[in-house]
Amino acid sequence: MITQGNKNVEEYQKELEVDMIRANVNEDEEVTMSRFLKGFNRDIANVVELQSYVDLEELVHLAIKVEGQLKSCRTYLHEEAGFGQ
Repeated sequence: MITQGNKNVEEYQKELEVDMIRANVNEDEEVTMSRFLKGFNRDIANVVELQSYVDLEELVHLAIKVEGQLKSCRTYLHEEAGFGQ
């Protein structure tokens, strides 16, 4: 699970944006970034929280990179354990 509901980071970002528009939410970008980060599973959030980012766009790109790295690592470990055969 990457984000709540088994969505990947990009799907989650798009859904959050649509929901905020529908609800007519107008908040500071820092609050939006916090809301966005809280929707990740802890594996992604823990890594992203240790990085620096200035705006939501940087946060999204960072989260996508972390998501990809975690998927690669899990695939590698799965194959090394002999489950990929």
